Amino acid sequence: MQFSESWLREWVNPDIDTDTLVAQLTMAGLEVDSVSAAAQDFSGVIIAEVQGVEAHPDADKLRVCQVFNGTEVHQVVCGATNVAAGQKIAYATVGAVLGKDFKIKKARLRGVESFGMICSAEELGLAEQSDGIMVLPADAEPGTDIRKFLSLDDTLIEVDLTPNRGDCLSIAGIAREVGVLNNIPVSSPVIEDVPAQINETFPIALQNPEHCPRYLGRVLRNINQNVTSPRWLQERLRRSGIKSIDPVVDVTNLVLMELGQPMHAFDYEKLDGGINVRLAQNKEKLTLLDGKEVELNQDTLLIADANKSLAIAGVMGGLDSSVQAYTRHIFLESAFFTPQCIAGVARSYGLQTDAAHRFERGVDFDLPRRAMERATALLLDIVGGEAGPVIEAVQSLPEARTVSLRAERISRILGISMSADQVEAILTGLGLVLIGKDADSWTFSVPSWRFDIAIEEDLVEELARIFGYDNLPVTEPLSRFSLKPQVEAKVGLPAIRERLTALGYQEVITYSFVDKKLELLLGADEEQLLPLANPISQDMSVMRTSLWPGLLATLQYNHHRQQNRVRIFESGLVFSNINNEIEQKPKVASILWGSQFPEQWGEQGASVDFFNMKGDLESLLGLTLEQNSFAFVADSHPSLQPGQTARIDRDGKTIGWIGALSLQAQQHIDINGKVYLMELDLESVGGARLPVYQELSRFPSVRRDLAVIVDVVQEVGEIQAAIREKAGELLSGSVIFDVYQGQNIEKTKKSLAIGLTFQHPSRTLTDEEINAIINNCIKVLEAQFNAELRM
Repeated sequence: MQFSESWLREWVNPDIDTDTLVAQLTMAGLEVDSVSAAAQDFSGVIIAEVQGVEAHPDADKLRVCQVFNGTEVHQVVCGATNVAAGQKIAYATVGAVLGKDFKIKKARLRGVESFGMICSAEELGLAEQSDGIMVLPADAEPGTDIRKFLSLDDTLIEVDLTPNRGDCLSIAGIAREVGVLNNIPVSSPVIEDVPAQINETFPIALQNPEHCPRYLGRVLRNINQNVTSPRWLQERLRRSGIKSIDPVVDVTNLVLMELGQPMHAFDYEKLDGGINVRLAQNKEKLTLLDGKEVELNQDTLLIADANKSLAIAGVMGGLDSSVQAYTRHIFLESAFFTPQCIAGVARSYGLQTDAAHRFERGVDFDLPRRAMERATALLLDIVGGEAGPVIEAVQSLPEARTVSLRAERISRILGISMSADQVEAILTGLGLVLIGKDADSWTFSVPSWRFDIAIEEDLVEELARIFGYDNLPVTEPLSRFSLKPQVEAKVGLPAIRERLTALGYQEVITYSFVDKKLELLLGADEEQLLPLANPISQDMSVMRTSLWPGLLATLQYNHHRQQNRVRIFESGLVFSNINNEIEQKPKVASILWGSQFPEQWGEQGASVDFFNMKGDLESLLGLTLEQNSFAFVADSHPSLQPGQTARIDRDGKTIGWIGALSLQAQQHIDINGKVYLMELDLESVGGARLPVYQELSRFPSVRRDLAVIVDVVQEVGEIQAAIREKAGELLSGSVIFDVYQGQNIEKTKKSLAIGLTFQHPSRTLTDEEINAIINNCIKVLEAQFNAELRM
């Protein structure tokens, strides 16, 4: 929220400068995002009166004006069509400087001398665009500096409020905070009831009081919409970041910024029968003020009349019932809608409005009548007319809350003791009402604008904010700590991160909310997806069932920014709906894409392949010291390409997948070149074998090589596992050092060359022992895999 410092100081004016005020707000939890000047830098601009206007003798679009600056008359050539005699205007004298370096000089325009310039609001930086010169009020005194007259030496402060502090989305709320921070009273404007001048009323019905417990309305007849909002009103809105539209809208926006109450005005002549606050009907449609037609959801609360919908409650009005320039009679609305009813409604229709921003955070349910009287008084002053009585429908308002606070709790949490007077001054200054106390405790009634105070700790937090977090003592904790035992037979996440980082991967953190389309494309079961009730956007509408969607989105982002080599990994939870129960599992996943090595002169630009990913994964699994418990089994997966997919098993249980991304998914994310993915169940990978000391054998090892011919589809891992089982403990190592297909080998066969290393810890092995083991291994290979010994 953006506000003017001068406006705030009309409510509360502490004896501190702007920098101190900004620091106070930030330390009190109302973080200041920016501080800027209310107007651009300019000098030499004064108020002047146009005493005469004549046509330029040599230019149809120019006027020659006689301008009185308070002491003398100057001739100024002006191109604005709205300049007229008798106007008070902003006059930039000769020598004036606008902006950084635009200096006004004596000039000759089409043969006529001009001494200065008549300025528009745009030229002074007071508006984004202007249709003509800026006309000032008739009581403006010629010769007065325009900066002083418009109070332009002001500061604009923008605060970024947390969602629980909706009570500070107004000048009144900010002033209340500043007042208690500086222990000074707040001078809010006196708002008196406006007596009814006509007896006309309009019926109000609350069909859903649980969503709208209070609704106020008022008829105003015979207003004049042809007048312009006064300069002070336009300027206050401008300094709040709101564009002036027309007097009625400007007044409702002023009340919004001043008191925090969103309001709306309907063209009274377009309403039928009465106001009905109800839920939308099936497939009901409404054209909004921005011209967009929406089909309403059945859980959307509406403001309607007897025949049609008029507005989305607490969000935006409808176009058909809006106030126009020709409007003579209006119906003014001021209501309380519950935060639960409004939360997420604006986003569901692709909208973002100031009203919804406030209602979904909580607006004071006792404020609508005060806001109605304030708006009525302002409208009668600006557009005239006659006001009817205030019509109010009210049911089931939120109950008043009370919270107790113990002195012992304050000292325990904050580490300080506060006097009773100090506690009471702070909390009553924030609007809480003391309704009971004893020697060491208090009971307070919570004001209607504070939706975030419910328990004792909330009151302690308020005391800490106002007392000042930087004033709290720094106390070292005194406690007995014991170290949590480390399970050594487990591979922890830090070790996994370290290994993947050492292999050249970079860790990323992505959202747990992902695109439903991508999830389904990657093979997710739609029944197991967990949709979000109020998604941030359509591409973040479901909880992830895999880490792959987030990693693929990161790859796509980098690919579109000319990155040609991506190695990334992520660890985190995935979520599934299993029998209407939310199941969460920790996983780790990685993506490999692009060239094998960074660009350099000594390496060709070869792309990564399946075995690059498999090698990295084997290195990772090696942390368990139980590499032989893992197996890569050829299988199929909806996310991965056939023939380049492997299931990762551990002791017969599936713990993950590895493979190349399917072509359909690759086309969806618009990636050139193959993408390789891996995902593991962290809990299943975690178990590890403790390293055990074993003395190195002093006796020589013996290596024997086997060449066998097997079916081309035969998995090498199965052959190695069979050899390890048959060779026993004497086998210290095995390696596949050659795979051959070609001449003298059938097309359906392949030749494997296997190196076997044997070693005994306490003696030298004999040829007879080695030969026996080799023969047994050959027999097993022949029996299980129909292998032939290649001679």
